[in-house]
Amino acid sequence: MEAVVTIVAGMLLLVGALGVIFPVLPGSILVIVGLLVWAIGIGGPVGWVVFGIGAACALAGMSASWLLTGKRLKERQIPNRTILVATVVGVIGAFVIPVVGLIIGFIAGLYACEWLRLRDAGAAWESSLVALKSTGIGMLIEFGCAGLAITVWVIGVFVHF
Repeated sequence: MEAVVTIVAGMLLLVGALGVIFPVLPGSILVIVGLLVWAIGIGGPVGWVVFGIGAACALAGMSASWLLTGKRLKERQIPNRTILVATVVGVIGAFVIPVVGLIIGFIAGLYACEWLRLRDAGAAWESSLVALKSTGIGMLIEFGCAGLAITVWVIGVFVHF
């Protein structure tokens, strides 16, 4: 039974890591859920220590991503709805254009929102680049922390078994 729980938890962790990169899924939350499933499934101190450390890493990544991205966007007075619309257009783009549609859709949605808001192509492009950089840095930090949480889980699996 512990092997099945470990495989299910590993799949949740993998999907969670992908969810950080592709914002269709709640990445870090799935990582935390995967760690919790494993901790409950195997029980004992190893499971709960892994859950505590891994969840702290994932939460730190989510928090850093939100804070750093939000700070940069507020500094440039880029509204949150711009990122929301860009994400929705990116998700639609992922279905329209396989593989690269998410990125193309996100950039197109971001630029379109900023152009509508600013009514200046140059300023909209500059603002879009700032939003892209801050979003990318936030995703990179969150992905790194999710990777760290997954590494803690892998170590825990070796210690447990």
